[in-house]
Amino acid sequence: MARIPCYPRDLSDVEWAVVGPHVPAHRPGGRPASHRRRDILDAIFYIKRGGASWQMLPIDFPHWKTVYDSFRTWKHDGVFERINDALRVQVRAARGRNAVPTAGIVDSRSVKTSQEGGTVATTAAQRSTGKNTT
Repeated sequence: MARIPCYPRDLSDVEWAVVGPHVPAHRPGGRPASHRRRDILDAIFYIKRGGASWQMLPIDFPHWKTVYDSFRTWKHDGVFERINDALRVQVRAARGRNAVPTAGIVDSRSVKTSQEGGTVATTAAQRSTGKNTT
């Protein structure tokens, strides 16, 4: 039985129409599925949005172990990356831009570096040759 959407982060029918095709169907064989994929995705969004632990999932969602196992499997299979890519393409197309970005900008403040200003291998090589740039 489908649960009644009652949380702010529950997917609307329009959102589900966009995201649903990227969520894998139940595997054939074995025990029949007892939960809809939409309910599991709503539970994942509830946890991620609220920052609660998996065990604190409200009772009207599927069991937390079912939700966590689905989340882990889908993350490993790249489901969330595919959803993000599909949403990015839609947003860019709606704004009249190319579906795929053709350039990227890297800001020097956003690039992670080591505290010494170089990689460990470079620093070690400088020490072994006796060169010191400071």
